[in-house]
Amino acid sequence: MKIADAAQRLEALGNQTRLQIYRALVRAGHAGMPVGRLQEKLKIPASTLSHHIKTLVAVGLVSQVRESTTLVCHANFDAMRGLVAFLAAECCADEAGCKGAQTAA
Repeated sequence: MKIADAAQRLEALGNQTRLQIYRALVRAGHAGMPVGRLQEKLKIPASTLSHHIKTLVAVGLVSQVRESTTLVCHANFDAMRGLVAFLAAECCADEAGCKGAQTAA
C-alpha cells in the first residue's frame, strides 16, 4: 500500500462519525447494512450520513450496492486488512535484532 493511500484512509477514519459508521459496517459483516438501518442505529441525519459515507466510499473503505429500492453499505474488508498490515509491517524495524521486521515502503 502506498503511504498516500494509507494517509487518506486514516484521515477518513479520523472523524468520529465516520469511525462509528465504519465500525457499525464492520460489525455487520459481509451482509452489510442498509443505509436506513445505519441511520437509525447511529441516530445521524440522512444528509450527514450520506456525506460521511461518500467520504468512506471515496477512499475505498466502503462500497454501496443497490438491492431493489434499498441502498446497502458494506465495509471493504480487504482494504481494512491492507491498512492494518501496512501499519504493522514495520513494527520494530529499527530495533536491533528484531526478528521478522519488514518494511512497507
